[in-house]
Parts: sequence; structure tokens; C-alpha cells
Amino acid sequence: MDSKDAMETDPIVSSDAPRVKRGFDQKVFVNRSLTLENIKCYGFDMDYTMAMYKSPDYESLGFELIRDRMVSIGYPHELLRYTYDPSFPTRGLVIDTTYGNLLKVDSNGNILVCSHGFCFIKGEDIHKYYPNKFIQRDDTERFYILNTLFNLSETYLYTCLVDFFTRCTRYTKLLKGYQHGDLFMSYRSMFQDVRDAMDFIHDTGILKERTIKNLEKYVVKDTNLPVLLTRIKEVAKVFLATNSDYNYTESIMKYLLESNAKSGSPKKSWHSFFDLVVVDTKKPLFFAEGTVLRQVDTHTGKLRIGTYTGDLQHGTVYSGGSSDIVCDLLDVKGKDILYVGDHIFGDILKSKKRQGWKTFLVVPELIKELQVWEEKKNLFEELKRLDIFLAEIYKHLDSGSQECPDIRAIQTRMKVLTYRMDMSYGQMGSLLRSGSRQTLFASQLMRYADLYSSTCINLLHYPFNYLFMAPPVLMPHEVAAQNSADFCSSELTVTNNIVTMNRS
Repeated sequence: MDSKDAMETDPIVSSDAPRVKRGFDQKVFVNRSLTLENIKCYGFDMDYTMAMYKSPDYESLGFELIRDRMVSIGYPHELLRYTYDPSFPTRGLVIDTTYGNLLKVDSNGNILVCSHGFCFIKGEDIHKYYPNKFIQRDDTERFYILNTLFNLSETYLYTCLVDFFTRCTRYTKLLKGYQHGDLFMSYRSMFQDVRDAMDFIHDTGILKERTIKNLEKYVVKDTNLPVLLTRIKEVAKVFLATNSDYNYTESIMKYLLESNAKSGSPKKSWHSFFDLVVVDTKKPLFFAEGTVLRQVDTHTGKLRIGTYTGDLQHGTVYSGGSSDIVCDLLDVKGKDILYVGDHIFGDILKSKKRQGWKTFLVVPELIKELQVWEEKKNLFEELKRLDIFLAEIYKHLDSGSQECPDIRAIQTRMKVLTYRMDMSYGQMGSLLRSGSRQTLFASQLMRYADLYSSTCINLLHYPFNYLFMAPPVLMPHEVAAQNSADFCSSELTVTNNIVTMNRS
């Protein structure tokens, strides 16, 4: 969290203006200390980073297109009855393609929540599938992690498929799929069909066409975006690196940057906000060996033949390439770059692990997460009190103790509190935690994102020489030592007060 909370003011206003504390929705949060003054180059992803899509309208559109595609290739027409429910899916879930279950896990693969279709599996029933309530999440052949906001629509569709076939009397439910006569529908084949349908709507441009036709419905236009880019460009270099093709990028960025110009002011091309624009980056491959760097003909959108090997040409748009080529063209080192993106794997993890770039993760869900946290933090406080109470019960027992405390009521209460907290966020719970346990997504966020916020626009609320200071993180033995010292200190204070009272 921002370590300067006590002094926080909005740096956009002048020094004579009233000092205004930043709201939670304006904050940038810190995992590792970072000085903006040392950043010489800012890089941005486009989709769900600069171009924020309106939820749940955009996810509903994606869901309908995938659903219709599945029906067109032969899936039952009854699927058309399903509509997108934004209260169910969240990012960071895992699909088990062997048993068709949707899982929420922690960083080690321990299962926090498990559902089969819309039926949530509890306790002993989970052990039937996963004897240790644990998965080998590195088994990517079996387990698919749904990392991006684009994944929400396919997550929900896969859940609808499992729900439909489980309920449909024409099909017999088996351990690894459904049987109808000599037809076997495995969970793995169903998952692959959903993935193929998702790829189809992206690769054929159907989703992009529908988006461009109704930009106001699907894309958030923030008038502060051109302000942010203009201010950054005064102090550092700026580049755009997106997996989207040039024509789609052109439509989205013109809408976000050119149509935001105030009446009477000179119109700026969206290209002018960047020192370098790279489309078709194919991240995460972009952060490894990359692909051939080619120039884009901005009049036709077609790629010019051959590999581009020259110096950076301002106003030129490039296709493909790699993160190394970006550094060469802009003449910057990895440690001098702050890259802003929404994809925990494709944007943040790879740029951090392979290139050593500084990272800023955009987490749009953070607004709701903070709202619920504020409203329900009393539940979490009670969870902590119960945890302390459990510790007190065992405090005076050692390996020679025969006593076996009955803690079943406390454990039941903790499960109830965890469930109530989870349901406050949605049917699959919070993106970041389950009770007092952090999710896989939360652990990756903390490990690979130096900074994170609900939107990149929040950088506007900080000067470009700002020091983001990470809070000190104590290890368990240090916490124990500190708590012991605090206890002794408070005990001494009480004793001194008593002595003073006695003397008086």
C-alpha cells in the first residue's frame, strides 16, 4: 500500500490549492519500492489497459458470440437459453479439463472453491476428485488458468455447458464426460471446443467488428487519458505494445485520443502521443524470441515485406518484433522501463522475469474488491480474532499434554464467516482471497507487479518524481517477536500506571 497515506495530496492541484487526500479509487498500490524519477520509458498495453471495456456489456457480447458459435458447430440449441451472469465468474480460476470442474486455488495449488457447472462441491465430495484437496497446477495439459478479463465469457460458457449436459436427460453422466448412444462428450473435448470458439471470434474479427460498430456501448472514453500521455511524454519516452492488429488499434485509439480533443484546440493524431507503436506483438512471445519486425502501411493496414532493420522512425507503426527490439529502437534499458498491462502472465510476469522491466498491473476489479472490503471488513476482523483465540487455546499446551481441546465450533464459525465474505464478492468469491487465504492470482500479483491499481489513469494523481515506497513485510518469526515486545511494552505501561496510582 502507498506508504505516504498520512500526507497524501493530489499533486495535480497547485501548492496554493487545498490539500485533498486521494480516495481508494485513485490510489496506486505498491509491492516493491519504485522511484518514478528513474523511469525513462513508459510502455502500455491497449486492451483492458488504455482501452477499458464496459462490464458486463462487453463480456455479455463475447459470451453470446462464443455461445452462438458453439451451436453453429453442432452443440444443442438449448444452449441459446443461457445468458451471461456477471455475478458468477472471476479471473484467476482454473478449469480441470479431466473432470470438468472449475477451481479456485491458492499459490500452491490447494483448492479453495470447487464447482461442477453451477453446483458447488463441498468437503468430502472434493476429496473424491482431489484426495488432498490439491492440484498440480503446473500440469498445463490438464489445468487451464483463466488469467485475463477476456477469459470471463468463456469461463461462464464452459460452466453453462457442464450445467446443461448434467441436467439433460438424453445424456448419461460419467466420471470424465457424458454419454449419448455411441457419442461420448469428454470434458476435455468440450473445453477445447470452447477455446476454439473463443479463438474463432477473435481471429475472424467478429468481436472486433461488433465493438467498433458500437464503441460508446463497449469502450470507456476517459478524457484524462490524453492528459496522462501528454504529461508522461514531457518527462519520458512512451510506447504502445498490443496484440491487436493495426486496423482495430487505429479505431480504438482514435476514439480514445482524437475524439477527446476540446473544441477549438488543434487536433492531434493519436500516433503523436507515442514515440513507438507496435501491433501484433503476440505476447508473451514478444518478451522472448519475438517475431519478425515489419513496418505497417498506415493507409491500407497491410504489412510491408521484409524485416525492418533501420532506426526508429517517428510516426511509423511496426508489427511484431520483441521487447529487445523495443529497447534498441528507443535506446533504453529494461530497468528504465515501466510497463503497464492487465494480463498477469502475458504482460506482467513475462516482462518482469525475462526482461527485468518495472511492472504496473491494471486490476479493474479492484474498485469492487475495495468496496466490499470496506463494507465487510468486520467479518475479516472476526476471522482474525478467532485465529488468535485458537492460538490462545493451545498456548500452554506442549508435546506432553494429553488434553484435546474441542475447536469444532470455532472451525464451523470460521467457515461461515469465510462463506459470507466470499458471497459478498460474487458466486466464486473474491479475485484475491478466500477468507484469510490469498488466491493464486493474488500471489502472482504480489510477486510480479511492482505497482497495481484499478486503472492506469491513477498515475495522474502522482508527480513524476514520486517515490512509491513498499510497506515493510515481516516474516512470521519477526511478527512473533514484535508482538511479544508490544505485549511487554503494554504490560510495563500498565504496571507503571498502577505504581503511580498507588503512590498517589
